[in-house]
Amino acid sequence: MTDFRIGHGYDVHALDDGLRLVLGGVEIPHAKGCVAHSDGDVAIHALCDALLGAAALGDIGLHFPDSSDEFRGIDSRILLRRVAALLRKKGYAIGNVDCTIRMQRPKLRPYIDRMREALAADLGIDADRVSVKATTTEQLGFEGREEGVSVSAVALIFRP
Repeated sequence: MTDFRIGHGYDVHALDDGLRLVLGGVEIPHAKGCVAHSDGDVAIHALCDALLGAAALGDIGLHFPDSSDEFRGIDSRILLRRVAALLRKKGYAIGNVDCTIRMQRPKLRPYIDRMREALAADLGIDADRVSVKATTTEQLGFEGREEGVSVSAVALIFRP
């Protein structure tokens, strides 16, 4: 029998003026970016948590603590590649992943396909196994007030 596992991840970052906005491995032009220890790619952080959770390997903070200078300003794609390698080392393959980004502005549709390609490359899977969706919160909550961005992610992994 194949050993299937499902994991869920969630992350939030505040937005502030003049910072880079990186989502799903893609830099997006915008007046605000994520406040973070790393590059602030909240989509990748949620995805790492989903993958690690599926394998019962803790969370992103356990593996890449924000108290470590080693990870200050790091490209989150490096972290995602390390998580994928850890899963492979433990005998897991990645079935598929799905992320939902909640952010009022900017409109993310023009960047979704590039995000899917970047995430797929880092995970070592085909892009048709990577889903990225974006939604606003109809100007409600911290996302709607443009104070922050949140992402939820799910991942299916398995041991063949």
